[in-house]
Order: sequence, then C-alpha cells, then structure tokens
Amino acid sequence: MPLSWVLKPLAVASAVAFSTLGLLSTRYQKARFYWNSVLFLATLGWASVCGLCITFYSAAAGNRLNINYYVARSFYQVAHRLVGIDFDVEGEEHLTNLLTARDGKPQSAVVLGNHQSMIDILYLGRIFPKQTAITAKQELKWSPLLGQYMALSGAVFINRKNRKDAVAAMQQVGVDMKKKGVSLWIFPEGTRYSHEEPTLLPFKKGAFHLAIQAQAPIVLVVCENYNRLFDGQTRFDGGRLKIKILPPISTVGLTSDDVHSLVDSTRDLMLKTLKEISLPAPARAPSVSTAITNDAKVTPIPEKTEESVAPEGVRQRVVTVPTPTASTDSLPSREETTTEDEMDDDAVLLKRPKTEA
Repeated sequence: MPLSWVLKPLAVASAVAFSTLGLLSTRYQKARFYWNSVLFLATLGWASVCGLCITFYSAAAGNRLNINYYVARSFYQVAHRLVGIDFDVEGEEHLTNLLTARDGKPQSAVVLGNHQSMIDILYLGRIFPKQTAITAKQELKWSPLLGQYMALSGAVFINRKNRKDAVAAMQQVGVDMKKKGVSLWIFPEGTRYSHEEPTLLPFKKGAFHLAIQAQAPIVLVVCENYNRLFDGQTRFDGGRLKIKILPPISTVGLTSDDVHSLVDSTRDLMLKTLKEISLPAPARAPSVSTAITNDAKVTPIPEKTEESVAPEGVRQRVVTVPTPTASTDSLPSREETTTEDEMDDDAVLLKRPKTEA
C-alpha cells in the first residue's frame, strides 16, 4: 500500500482537527488554552530549527555571542502575535547601556529575572540583551533541537547532581565575563513558580557569588504576574503585560561576606517591584462555611468571662478559638508549589573570592 494512502487521510484529519480547535478557541477557554499552547510550542520548535541555521551563520561571521539575541527576538516577533500577548517595557535602557558601559565596550553583568512558567521565554524574547548567555540544567542539553541549539549558542549547562562540575562551569563563566564582557541571564529562584498572588521563591546564592567574583553589576528584570492570562492548566489568554528593568546594582568592593545581605536586599527589591506592576489577584467567592458564619447572629461575649448564662438559665462555657492569619509576604513552600522538584535542592555555591589583605 503506497505511503500516500496513509499520509493524505492523516493530513486531512489533522487539518480538520486543528481548524475545529481554532474555531472552538474563540468561544471556550479550555479550547483556547490548547490552541494557544499548540501555537506556542510549534513556534518554539520552529525557532529552535531556525536557531541552528542562525548559529552556523553567526559563528562563521564571528558573532556567536549574539545568537541568543537573534533567536529570542525572532521567536518573540512570531509567537506574541499568534497568542496575543504584548509587553510594555520600562527601563530597557539599563540593558542596552551595558553594550557601551566600558568606554564603548560591553560591560558584563548578571541579569536576574523572575521565573513563572514556560511563557517566560516570551518575555525573554522581548527584552533579551546582546552579548548574553544563559544557564540551563544539564538534562536540556539532550533535548531534540533545543538542546543542540543551546549548546551551539554558548549556553552554560549546569550538572546540578555534581557540585564539582557545576562549580567548575560557573568559574569558567566568571573568567569569560571579565575577559569578553559577556553577561549571564539567571533565574535566581532556581525553578518555576506560578501563583495568583505576585510573589517569589527564596533566592539561591550562586548568581550572587558569581557577580561578586566577577565584580559585575546585577541587573534586575521583573515581569508582571501573568497568572490571570496563563495558569498552565486551563487558561492561556492574550493581553498586555508589564516588564520593568531596574538600574544596575554595583558589586564593586563586595566580598563573600556580603552575599547574604545582597541576596535579601535584591529579593526585597524584586518583590516590591513585582507587586507594584502586577494587577491584584481576582477575588475568590466565599466558601460555604464563611457564608454561614457571616449570616449567623453573633452574641457578644463579655470580656474576661469563662461562663455566660443563656436566656433559659442554662450555663454555657464560652471557648475562644484564635483565627489563623496569613501573611502575603511569607515565603511559599517549594515542596508544595514548584513545578520542577528535581531542581529544588541544586543551589550552586561558587568558591568564595579571595579577599585582599
């Protein structure tokens, strides 16, 4: 039986299914989630294939350090139109100025961004700077197309199961940052975290040790909480999001003793900015127990009294139950909220830079 007898019906069925999903996406949220997910992933695959071509061309032209920039921008120009997500960027000059910060030469920097989901690739495509490499876990190196592109574009693969190899890789990055003016993009949370409320996971210290070791500034990139548009399960809608890039934080003169305070102050600043640019989470409908409590008549309880008398003279003991309160600034639990558990205990700690006597 000729192969065309199988391929043609399959192609027709695929076209019908794809067209039907597209039509349903205009009316149903769940269908829209699958439709936009297919478009997004298909564009990502296309960008990976194009990335291989761009990689060979850029390497031949001696422009290897800008491969990520070209591919990221190309992906964004296609994907954001397909899924309907646009960005308003504030402070983009803090990234572009790095290219001429050292008397017309590139200034290396550690660029930190908040990490919510796979959609982060879209906001990276909008603002990803030139002369910048990325870090990734070792497993991605073997992913079809994406892994080959990342390897050729100079990505730093971290073997999080082998601390010795991870430290060696990061130390080499520190040397390249000083010599070539290469910047490094890192997600300091270490894993993805999506929540209705704008918040951040605790930061890992590897990026901060690297910045101090290279005496490179830290540039913070904060993307608005977009859980209202994409929750990874049922919702993938279009809309406008804000990105704010903060002025560089100098690390000149800092030592390993300053890492802890630098981590805390940086996270506080990013969290404050995230809350400022994010829309409030949608109000939740009250639960049944809450509604019953609100509708019930509450009899005032005398202060400092353990017993009260009912109208019929029956003595009742009053028990006061404290109501637990939740702090919006409390740190979320990694075990319950992260989406990549294998990355949770993989902090990369560089050798502490030697302090001058």
